[in-house]
Amino acid sequence: MPGENLTRVEAQERAALVDVQSYEIDLDLTTGPEIFRSSTTVRFTAKAGASTFIDALTRTVHSVTLNGTALDAASVSDGVRIQLDDLAEENVLEVVADAEYTNSGEGLHRFVDPVDNEVYLYTQFEVPDSRRVFAVFEQPDLKATFQFTVTAPAAWEVVSNQTTPEPVVNGENGTWTFAPTPILSSYVTALIMGPYAVVRDQLTSSDGRVIPLGLFARKSLSQFLDSDYIFEKTRQGFEYYEAKFDYAYPFEKYDQLFVPEFNAGAMENAGAITFTETYVFRSKVTDAIKERRVVTILHELAHMWFGDLVTMKWWNDLWLNESFAEWASTIATAEATEWTEAWTTFQAMEKSWAYRQDQLPSTHPVVATINDLEDVQVNFDGITYAKGGSVLKQLVAWVGIDAFFAGVAAYFKKHAYGNTELSDLLRELEITSGRQLGEWSKLWLETAGVNTLRPEIVTTPDGTIKSFDVVQTAAVDYPTIRPHRLAIGFYALEDGQLVRKHRVEIDVDGESTAVNELIGLEKPALVLINDDDLAYAKVRLDEESLAVAIEHLKDIENPLARAIVWGSVWDSTRDAETKPADYVRLVLGNIATETESTTIRTTLTQLGTVARAYVDPAERAATIEHVGDSLWALAQGAEAGSDAQFQFVKFFANLASTPAHVEALQGLLNGSSALEGLEIDTDLSWELLEGLVLNGAAGSAEIDAALAKDNTANGAQAAARARATAPTEEAKLAAFALLVDSDEQPNTIVRQTAMGFQHTNDPVSLEAVVEKYFSSLTTIWKNRSYHIAETLIVGLYPAPLASQALVDATRAWLDANPETPALRRLVTENLAGVERALRAQAKDAS
Repeated sequence: MPGENLTRVEAQERAALVDVQSYEIDLDLTTGPEIFRSSTTVRFTAKAGASTFIDALTRTVHSVTLNGTALDAASVSDGVRIQLDDLAEENVLEVVADAEYTNSGEGLHRFVDPVDNEVYLYTQFEVPDSRRVFAVFEQPDLKATFQFTVTAPAAWEVVSNQTTPEPVVNGENGTWTFAPTPILSSYVTALIMGPYAVVRDQLTSSDGRVIPLGLFARKSLSQFLDSDYIFEKTRQGFEYYEAKFDYAYPFEKYDQLFVPEFNAGAMENAGAITFTETYVFRSKVTDAIKERRVVTILHELAHMWFGDLVTMKWWNDLWLNESFAEWASTIATAEATEWTEAWTTFQAMEKSWAYRQDQLPSTHPVVATINDLEDVQVNFDGITYAKGGSVLKQLVAWVGIDAFFAGVAAYFKKHAYGNTELSDLLRELEITSGRQLGEWSKLWLETAGVNTLRPEIVTTPDGTIKSFDVVQTAAVDYPTIRPHRLAIGFYALEDGQLVRKHRVEIDVDGESTAVNELIGLEKPALVLINDDDLAYAKVRLDEESLAVAIEHLKDIENPLARAIVWGSVWDSTRDAETKPADYVRLVLGNIATETESTTIRTTLTQLGTVARAYVDPAERAATIEHVGDSLWALAQGAEAGSDAQFQFVKFFANLASTPAHVEALQGLLNGSSALEGLEIDTDLSWELLEGLVLNGAAGSAEIDAALAKDNTANGAQAAARARATAPTEEAKLAAFALLVDSDEQPNTIVRQTAMGFQHTNDPVSLEAVVEKYFSSLTTIWKNRSYHIAETLIVGLYPAPLASQALVDATRAWLDANPETPALRRLVTENLAGVERALRAQAKDAS
């Protein structure tokens, strides 16, 4: 029988044969640390005499009973699928199997807290992993009700989509029998179990129901759970969405659970959201992370309607879930919470991600072609989330916000508890807006690539504009020229400020658009295309505006305008149009007074990339030293206790490279020197120590001592990252072997070790890994779960080498391995990053 990779054709064929009514799932979690007993009863209709299969990733199938007849489990099951032949019109299938706990964050993840040895479990089912827990028709359009029964230690909290019932206790164990869920796709069902600490509250829905609220975290982290604030954001989100969607919250309770070793930011299980523990702040975090948590809370809440209540038919419309939630959570954050600059954050982070993804060889339309499950796994990307969200923002501006929300409300009412395609949403929006959306969809959702817009300005000798054109280009491989609604801002230098003196809003269409409204005006100090960030496009500054920006970006008052300029120069640097050295000048000269935390975080991350990979290699060490010196000076000059001071110190530790830098880090860490207002807490201590390890000024003994003081899951992850950061060939080879030669490490240790592996100022230590990396790729892909394989393939790629030799080795592997499209996509994206770095290096050296 076929393997784990379900194809769309198989799913379509199965959906034509089968209609599922209900699942009854009984899990016994008292059978030891490796496996659990899973018993599933499925009721479904089918075409009489038809054959199909049900998905079940199992260690052992004990019995399969179809319509009262016992089947030979050994012959009908291969550990991945169970073959079902000669179906009746009405069917009852019973499967009893042993399934495996995972340490990869997929299926039923098992974690033991090193602080108190308590066991915590949670499920993660998107995309195809409910089949790791129970027998299931694993595709989103075969919805059903799910009734869970769980036997587990009686002292545990047991949470699912429905309200937790009182358990029947038998000795040390209890059995919880939940009520059936509403009609759901299997991937949004959930079970979270363990001795979680819980805080409870409630709210009143727009239809008058009382909705119980719960917040859960591990006992050893619960002291850091700021429940009042999280409940406040949740209430604000409920009120906003219920009003805008004109549809009351569709489930009976709303629990939010912070779970260990989570792969993503969060997951939209109906009524039982799981979040990464990164959002439980045991140490100081940046304002960027605080804001991101709010956006994530509202993102998952939006999914209760868009994704859970109404679900896409197949994964090609995954963007309908994620792009909508991305857009909705941003507008809700901006309009319903104190984070009123959420669209600036969106521009700085989400659109930067989208532009980067849209320029990779693997770019794809927002509505992607999804042939199988491996395709969808690699499409949780900047197109699906950030470009889709950006395009929806444009659509909202075009049809009008009131018409958009009215269309969405009609969509929810018409398709509640069902499955849809893109056309179903567009049809409702056409009705409420009166606009035809077929051409818009074709240009923006069904074609790939990002356009570049640049001004072409001709002036008289006295600076008066004779002609002003917006020139639009597209990538050779993705030549679509699109219509854009955008603003152009003119900024003049006045009293030390760059002040917007003129704004015109226009429609750009075609390869060149004349802006006659600007003829006769004096050319200003800075011309900003896409001011106010209305369009999805890369924008360029003219030569004079770039020079002004390098000197005066900090003097623009509006944070969104600053973010657009930051992004414009970053894009032109990545495209090898602006010298990387000029980007370094721009950042170091203007970052000191930036007010937006996400802009600081994103920009300093990009600065590190430029210093380590984009500058001329002959200037790399000097550039890294200069950046380190400057960041330390910025930290010393920043406002005491400010977010900027905190970020400057964090990035200084990451980029430290000289004995003077080491001395500064040691002083902060041992307390012999201090910055006013800066607390050296647990997590910041780890970052300072990692900076010392990066420079060979600390090693295993210091890491062991720090771990002894912080014997927690967070501490273990920080220690793993620090060990892999050691600047020696031996350390990099050891990190590689730890992850590749054994599958014992849990997902978070794999991820953090890979981060340390990539953390280097002198990439020569990675040269010994190149051959091992390529010889291991096929084995990794074959033998590891998807999330672990992706982390290894991306995280262990020796990208910091940024050399022609690495390009040649990567191309040789691609030439020799034409199979496995999803694996090739990851390797091709790795290659594209190195090729881009080489072009930037050549520009810097020119």
